[in-house]
Amino acid sequence: MPGGEYLRYVALGDSQTEGLGDGDDATGLRGWADRLAEQLAVTSPALQYANLAVRGQTSAQIHAGQLEPALALRPDLATVVSGVNDMLRRRFDADEVAGHLEAMFAALTAQGARVATVTFPDVARITPLARPISARVTALNDRIRAAAARHGVAVAETSVHDVVTDPRLWSSDRLHASPLGHARIAAAIAHALQLPGSDDSWTHPLPPVRTPTGLGAAAVEVRWAATFLGPWLGRRLRGRSSGDGRTAKRPELLPLSVPGSPGGPAATR
Repeated sequence: MPGGEYLRYVALGDSQTEGLGDGDDATGLRGWADRLAEQLAVTSPALQYANLAVRGQTSAQIHAGQLEPALALRPDLATVVSGVNDMLRRRFDADEVAGHLEAMFAALTAQGARVATVTFPDVARITPLARPISARVTALNDRIRAAAARHGVAVAETSVHDVVTDPRLWSSDRLHASPLGHARIAAAIAHALQLPGSDDSWTHPLPPVRTPTGLGAAAVEVRWAATFLGPWLGRRLRGRSSGDGRTAKRPELLPLSVPGSPGGPAATR
């Protein structure tokens, strides 16, 4: 349904789809999926939206815990974005992860839903310490493209544009998008879906800015490792996840208020 009207949108995924980096748990998370739903609601006021994403979940967990509830909601549009949590774990099998993604693509499209997904940027261009993961990103992106092609899934190619690794599109933990980054992801998926009013402006670079070099850059890396990498590694060593005990923020299809209308985007929380 390129450019068509969607009435039931369901988002499946992990922390990025949940909206981490765009708002907080105290005031509410927005995120790219909420932003995409808001854009859809402009032309489809009757839109209902559910967000089943849970932070920290792997593709296997999303497949096992989110697909069945998503199918029960009978979406005409679904987004499936997953794989980063798999790539960050010691054991990673690109074929296994892609298999879970393809199973979700197949089930949702077989039921008649239009499905969209994304490819991932090279995280080594965001933080040099992540260089060992670069090959994993390439391997998974290749498999995502192939699986998407087999099932007619729209792919937002966020991996191929330089702007996606601009630090201003990422939150301070370098794992989650900033509000601006979430806006760009929403725009990328809208463009892949050929939604009215969408274009390739999300690929355009931001104005130049000075970045730290030398000792300044090294100090930034040390602070990041102490503040974010250390605690993350600690959770992994203890076998814990940021999503432990959490449930989806929006498990049912509900109407959505368009920003600027009574209730505004708070209706997506």
